[in-house]
Amino acid sequence: MAGELRRISSLLLGISIVLLGAGLLGTLIGVRASQEQFGPAMIGAIQALYFLGYVLGTYFCLFLIKRVGYIRVFATMTALGAAAAIGYGMWVQPWFWAILRLISGISMVGLYIVIESWLNTQSPHHSRGKIFAIYMSITLIALGLSQFLLLIESKEGIRFALAAMLFSLALIPVALTQVVEPELVATPQIRLKDLYFISPLGITAALVAGLISSAFWGMGAVFAHDIGLSVTEIPAFMSAVIFGGALLLWPVGQLSDRWDRRKILVLVSFTSAFAAFGVFMSVDGSLGVLLLLSFFYGGVSFSIYALAVAYLNDHLKAGEVLEATRGILLVYGIGSILGPIIVGFCMALWGPVALPGYLAIVLALLGLFGIYRALYSDPVPAEEQGEFIPMVRTSEAAFEMYPEADLELELPLAPPVNSREEKTRDA
Repeated sequence: MAGELRRISSLLLGISIVLLGAGLLGTLIGVRASQEQFGPAMIGAIQALYFLGYVLGTYFCLFLIKRVGYIRVFATMTALGAAAAIGYGMWVQPWFWAILRLISGISMVGLYIVIESWLNTQSPHHSRGKIFAIYMSITLIALGLSQFLLLIESKEGIRFALAAMLFSLALIPVALTQVVEPELVATPQIRLKDLYFISPLGITAALVAGLISSAFWGMGAVFAHDIGLSVTEIPAFMSAVIFGGALLLWPVGQLSDRWDRRKILVLVSFTSAFAAFGVFMSVDGSLGVLLLLSFFYGGVSFSIYALAVAYLNDHLKAGEVLEATRGILLVYGIGSILGPIIVGFCMALWGPVALPGYLAIVLALLGLFGIYRALYSDPVPAEEQGEFIPMVRTSEAAFEMYPEADLELELPLAPPVNSREEKTRDA
């Protein structure tokens, strides 16, 4: 295992540096836009374009990779990311920032595809789960640490320049890597209707994961700024949520491997809703209580996407895993686009507390839907469940690291033939 990690260390270092810049940039844009009084609805729309770029970039970057290869695409996307970061500081205009956020989303998904494809080719089947867990941990730690770069005292635009510098520096370890360039990934074939028939709860949980995740990443810093947190306290709030997710993602997954995954998903949904409601109630209270509840919220809510993927895979046949998980990623992306827009309008109407209120309501609805599905269908026995792989937002290339992906037989997804089969395979 140590030898495998040494072999991919340059790739992990490269993506870590990228995420330091991307994490700083995401929070800085929210804070700066709020200071410039763009308005929550406008900020939500701007942030939504990042996630639209993320979805569109999946297909655009795959086309580029087929034309020029992985290493050139990585270089192109780091250059785009750096140029966008500088652009934010050059001209503070909502429509201009909206364009830059779209470019940033395309850039980030391209970088994820390159790194995750490389990790996939360098991960033996027996250690894929562990390597992917390490990769996800590094991702969350880098994003958590990036929040504290906001504390750097600087003149106008210097923080944007720092983000651009980090994007540029990330190219060095990847460009100098001796790891063999991976094979080209295939373009996904997605049929969402079939996915919903296979697992209504899994596909709904993926949509909700996108709705809440993008709401936090896009509007969390705006919420923190608008409730009166200082520049030194905003990074503490953001990192509390992120580090909570990093620490509790794996334990929640382990529980779901041993017990009925559907019950764990319902429990996580209601627990997350309770934590979000606690944040809602503690806005005017102690900062320590707010940070503790935020840490707890991140710890449970960050697992919903991974639980949705694992739960869907529990209902798949050989040959369906890659196609289905790529479909669930698209559903997650759709939710991610809608999340900041909805929250932005809610915050414009009801103030910053609308963010935790929105999170609590959406998560509670997911929990209720999970209970409804439990009444409708039988559970998958724990011994027949697949392995939980901890993950947050990622690219389709990462799904090739799923242990079950090696068993792919290139079979098409087939909808259930009758309601009895649907009940058996669940939801």
